[in-house]
Amino acid sequence: MKILDVVTAIILIIGGLNWGVMAIINFNLIGWIFRDMNLLTRIIFLVIGFSAVYQLIFWKQIRHRWAK
Repeated sequence: MKILDVVTAIILIIGGLNWGVMAIINFNLIGWIFRDMNLLTRIIFLVIGFSAVYQLIFWKQIRHRWAK
């Protein structure tokens, strides 16, 4: 489970950086990397959303796992 914790955290960091870039210079970094492939970018944003939900729901268990 620790691997899933790390992977979802990395995905959230990438998503957060993309949002920051979008807010500062109005540039969609993920869309640019994947050449504006609408379906693929939507799937990537969906994975980022699922990562956020996972981290939110299992926050206490994640903290407990990493405290050991």
